[in-house]
Amino acid sequence: MDNNCLYNLQNGTDIRGIALKNDSQEINLTDKEVKAITKGFYKWLLNRKKINNLKISVGIDSRLTGSGFKHSIIKTLVGYNVCVYDCNISTTPAMFMTTVMDGYQCDGAIMITASHLPYYYNGIKFFTKEGGLEKSDIKEVLDLACEEIDKEDNTIIRDTEVRRMTTIKPLIDDYSKILVQKIRECVNSKEDFNKPLKGLKIIVDAGNGAGGFFKEKVLDVLGADTNGSQFIDPDGMFPNHIPNPENKEAMESIKNAVLKNNCDLGIIFDTDVDRAGLVDKSGDAINRNSLIAVISAIILEEHEKTTIVTDSVASDHLGDFIKSLGGKYHRFKKGYKNVINEAVRLNNEGEECYIAIETSGHAAMKENYFLDDGAYLISKILIKVAKLKIEGKSIEDLISNLKHPVEEKEIRIKLSEQNYKEISNNILNEVTNAVDSNENMQLDKNNKEGIRVVCNKNLGDGWFILRCSLHEPKMVINIESNKNGGIQEISSFIKETLSKYKAHEIK
Repeated sequence: MDNNCLYNLQNGTDIRGIALKNDSQEINLTDKEVKAITKGFYKWLLNRKKINNLKISVGIDSRLTGSGFKHSIIKTLVGYNVCVYDCNISTTPAMFMTTVMDGYQCDGAIMITASHLPYYYNGIKFFTKEGGLEKSDIKEVLDLACEEIDKEDNTIIRDTEVRRMTTIKPLIDDYSKILVQKIRECVNSKEDFNKPLKGLKIIVDAGNGAGGFFKEKVLDVLGADTNGSQFIDPDGMFPNHIPNPENKEAMESIKNAVLKNNCDLGIIFDTDVDRAGLVDKSGDAINRNSLIAVISAIILEEHEKTTIVTDSVASDHLGDFIKSLGGKYHRFKKGYKNVINEAVRLNNEGEECYIAIETSGHAAMKENYFLDDGAYLISKILIKVAKLKIEGKSIEDLISNLKHPVEEKEIRIKLSEQNYKEISNNILNEVTNAVDSNENMQLDKNNKEGIRVVCNKNLGDGWFILRCSLHEPKMVINIESNKNGGIQEISSFIKETLSKYKAHEIK
């Protein structure tokens, strides 16, 4: 087998591939690849732990291929005499917690998920108590997997041995109790300690992913009225909408449910619950910049003047909002691991930073292992919601001073796969030169990826960032404008600058 097939499955810090037949793409993630990658992770972990009696947890989201892959992974691990905790349907953040929670304390964790991607995808995320594996770690795992992919395996592992080495663990029950206890203790309601959300109507849209537990095991337990919650039951075909707080259809669905049921708040999770979004009682989305503003306001109440790390496409208005609350706005690169690692770096260098959050909804807090955890993020916000209710206020009041751009847009340009890195570098140079010769624009020197261009009122009145996609042969353009028609002015400038490129280079 061509080992490049395994390396092609690497997607940053994850493994992702096509696991089910579909109309457009060939299957490239089967039991064979999953077993080899599992062996690679086992050997990678063994090299670090230097112990033979490893304990590894395994969990899945609602995807159709999850159970089959889980069985292959567990059987492979048992073949190495690993003690396995089968956590069944779980969330990605909860799987990390198995490496640190009492009653678990696993050496490693494996989550079978492809996040918000369509039903025919699946993938794998890996954790140790130090956090999720880095990109370089995944490369090492795949190096070891390549040594195993074509080896003939004649080991017979009986079902009785699998059962003996595997323990079924109620992870989501245990994890939910942690969230419930935190909310109770932090709200500390004098009226009803056990049900601090009583009197609030809060619904959940899980998109048929793994987040449905939050309704029953968290909100209901805390006294919220959750009637009107939707798509709670796991269904790997995602028949209603893609579980993704950035998806317009998904946000429209939860918005309609909030208005129809006269709710105080709507919560939406992505498939594996490492991201989340909200809808307020008026049906307005609290995601992307608004979500960052909400949690920033909460964090800055607890930690004055702290640094808020965001990604490169976060709004200038968000920066103004954070600064108005006394915080420091630190815009970094796209990619949840990038913003998390930057927050960790700042803390290590003596600059206090209590949160790293991407516009996509990945939010990681210092108080929670810098783990991007949608359920923890929402729990943190619910604590504030309960306190605001006592004051006769609601979540919207936290961000009443947040301004929004008049227009914003994301454009993706597909490049030739053969030499896309060369083309993307040429495009960046071409646009840089065009900006330098245009009196209505200037390069933002305080930028961490691609090029960021500030535009005056004569041409767009805003900014745009042009960068390479993290995982695909594409260029991504994010534009923000403070006037009507500004997007058209900026995009016309970019289009004219790139007009020299041929059709086979820019598709």
